[in-house]
Amino acid sequence: MARMVIPLGLWLLLALPGARAADDVPREVLRKAARVTPTAQQVAWQELEFTCFVHFGVNTFTGNEWGDGKESPRVFNPTALDARQWAATCKAAGMNLLILTAKHHDGFCLWPSKYTEHSVKHSPWRNGKGDVVREAAEACRQFGLKFGVYLSPWDRHERTYGSDAYNTYYKNQLRELLTEYGPIAEVWWDGACGEGPNGKRQVYDWEGYIAVVRQCQPDAVIFGMGPDVRWVGNEDGLARPSEWSVLPKRGPGDQTAADLGHRKYLAAAKDLVWYPAECDVSIRPGWFYHPEQDDKVKSLAHLLDIYYRSVGRNSVLLLNVPPDRRGLFHENDVARLKELRAVLDETFRTNLARGKPARATSAAPGHPAGAVVDGDKATHWAPDEGVAEAAVEIDLGAPATFDRAMIQEQYPLGQRVEQFALEAWDGQSWKPVAQATTIGAKRLLRFPAVTASRVRLRILDSRDTPTIREFGLYKASPREPK
Repeated sequence: MARMVIPLGLWLLLALPGARAADDVPREVLRKAARVTPTAQQVAWQELEFTCFVHFGVNTFTGNEWGDGKESPRVFNPTALDARQWAATCKAAGMNLLILTAKHHDGFCLWPSKYTEHSVKHSPWRNGKGDVVREAAEACRQFGLKFGVYLSPWDRHERTYGSDAYNTYYKNQLRELLTEYGPIAEVWWDGACGEGPNGKRQVYDWEGYIAVVRQCQPDAVIFGMGPDVRWVGNEDGLARPSEWSVLPKRGPGDQTAADLGHRKYLAAAKDLVWYPAECDVSIRPGWFYHPEQDDKVKSLAHLLDIYYRSVGRNSVLLLNVPPDRRGLFHENDVARLKELRAVLDETFRTNLARGKPARATSAAPGHPAGAVVDGDKATHWAPDEGVAEAAVEIDLGAPATFDRAMIQEQYPLGQRVEQFALEAWDGQSWKPVAQATTIGAKRLLRFPAVTASRVRLRILDSRDTPTIREFGLYKASPREPK
């Protein structure tokens, strides 16, 4: 995919509660940042955790990653396309959303758009009567997945690209996708903006594009060039060690910076917004299928590392799985996804802390320590108002061995924790197990195996009163690569 280019004037993000007054002191700035909250749509998206990107089109048949727009529609001819196989594979892998490249930079449309002849209607596939978008959307509904679309703003085929007429063309195609295929959960835009067939670049009407999405699919989130979900800053699927969802509202900026939500940025911000990260990466070296990469599918160890450093770092993982020239996920990709799911299921099947007695140094009325081990995402532990440093202790009842931990904030109320530590009682004193910075929607920790009967989660610093939804201890699957 094209790397993100953030154009001046794009940022239409509404100022959420947290506008900074000139006389704010740093602690007040942090408190306001802690009380910026996500929309219902952003919460629903965050809860998906693991999603699938499907790059498919003429590039699948030409061997290119970026087509030039001159490809004949007749090259698109999958011999056994079955979107149900895609959806079934995603479901079995624990993915919850599938995003299809309805149009990539080459301009070829995987649906029979009324606004161009450069589409599946002039391909030999299904005798020109097929519609990949429809088949994918229906398969997702059948298997209980949400559905999303990628519609490249850069179009290397369309003759109007580089003029005002193209913005109308693009919005017309966007409306087709958002009104004819049922609910759309995510609209995916990168910042690709190269030359069109006339040698001109396009000035994109982002305000108009966003308005179309809001009108046609108000429950959809917009990735990248919109206000709902941001690019994590790399195509390796890796979030930062400190991944904040609360950022300064800004114009052009570097989305690859080490810590976008750091205090130093908050101190200079006029407005703050909830803008969570999505981690995109392909299961293969390329985004589109290439037969010579059949033996280059990412290893199980690599995918597990990506999972822990994306889903486990307050982000959503968007893993690309490209269909082959048959129109199917290749057997090697399917097998690797099965391995990944099996290891994750085995690791996280048994929470050693679930339902065990818990006590805290401080607990606000209605938010007891036991909420962190009750398995109910509607409850949470919180210390008394204004307490930024606190601890909750879990009594496991007997010595237990674990090497993975999971912590979740009650992030719909805001992201607050800046630093925390996990400790184990060795019979005489508390010993450090792991320490990290942000938590957010989910933090996953990996560490050498520890055997203990008591563990303690210490909140070392928080921007406001911390709220912890859930805490878990686990033992990694024996099938996990060492």
